[in-house]
Amino acid sequence: MYHASYKVLVLIAAISLTACDEVIPPAKESDQLLDGPVDGLSHEETRQFLSGDVAFNDQVFTANDGLGPIFVATSCGSCHAGDGKGHPFTTLTRFGQVDETGNQYLGKGGPQLQHRSLPGFIPETLPEGVPFARFTPPGNTGLGFLEQVRDSDLLSLEDPDDADGDGISGTANWITVPEYTVLNPGAIERNGKYIGRFGKKAGVYNLQQQTINAYNQDMGITSSYSPYDTYSNLETDAEISVQTINNVVFYLQTLKAPIQRDQQKEQIVHGKDLFIAAGCENCHKQSLQTRETSIEALANKTFSPYTDLLLHDMGPGLDDGYTEGNAKTYEWRTAPLWGLGLSPNSQGGEYFLMHDGRAKSIEEAIGMHGGEGSHSRDIFVESTSVDKESILAFLKSL
Repeated sequence: MYHASYKVLVLIAAISLTACDEVIPPAKESDQLLDGPVDGLSHEETRQFLSGDVAFNDQVFTANDGLGPIFVATSCGSCHAGDGKGHPFTTLTRFGQVDETGNQYLGKGGPQLQHRSLPGFIPETLPEGVPFARFTPPGNTGLGFLEQVRDSDLLSLEDPDDADGDGISGTANWITVPEYTVLNPGAIERNGKYIGRFGKKAGVYNLQQQTINAYNQDMGITSSYSPYDTYSNLETDAEISVQTINNVVFYLQTLKAPIQRDQQKEQIVHGKDLFIAAGCENCHKQSLQTRETSIEALANKTFSPYTDLLLHDMGPGLDDGYTEGNAKTYEWRTAPLWGLGLSPNSQGGEYFLMHDGRAKSIEEAIGMHGGEGSHSRDIFVESTSVDKESILAFLKSL
């Protein structure tokens, strides 16, 4: 009797496991995902990464824990599904600065529009005639590598007068940093300003500032770093702890870099060669290197983000009349291309590219490159259909 019962239990277990195998899809390969930690974190670093992951992706704010009363989103993860790019529904509106003299609307709701509100409150609307631009949230992965690039390396990529005659004249965006900012080792200062490297205009210095701004401007959550309520402009008690902010910053710093797929495939190798030959790599730099840093997993690494983190003239078609820092209205930071091929995973199965998501395909985004991007754009447009497909295959492999 014992043996019979045991055989029945084994049979049931086997059937159950088979059924589970049929119901539960296999785990995706790491090169198909944008989230996950960088390799080499210590046990304590992994714990902090996981704490930051929970705060970023699982914590949804309500009126009971400080949301609003005016806001854009109720959580960090709602704008960055799977740590990927945002969607038109999560696109932000920033406004109030038209030149290098600074934002003239900081006392009138600027620099960010909070277009949603709790019951009983009125969401913001754009002041009449104000300069503005819409920013689709970027992907999060690999940001820690970008943060650790030396200022001196970025400045070495500048060519403001186009001395080499290649039509490319990238420049850094020099910005005023908040008082709480912890400067990177080797930070270079000019007239009291430092190099921005995050945001569509490179108007944010580091991931600490990005995180603090997002809590306050996106969700209306105050902290000891940014204690002013976005609705009343009055100083309030902190609604989120310094530890939580530090955990989220560390999470963003230690998300892995996107992994290129099918790198050895003949079409993709050919597409990369064409991409470089067309001059695209002059701005979308293939390789950058991190400095020495306390996060050992990020230290002294060569990586491939396909950006120089500099500002470039993108022509009148992308001039929204709004700017940040000392960038011009027609200047935009080179967008990193890594993770591009996985963008539809977080964008509802479609592409929404360029700073505001206006391009619905990679080919359309290339066609919108004016100014310094005109020459490379024209080479792509005039390429054979076979070469175009190779370039697009390469870009989708990133």
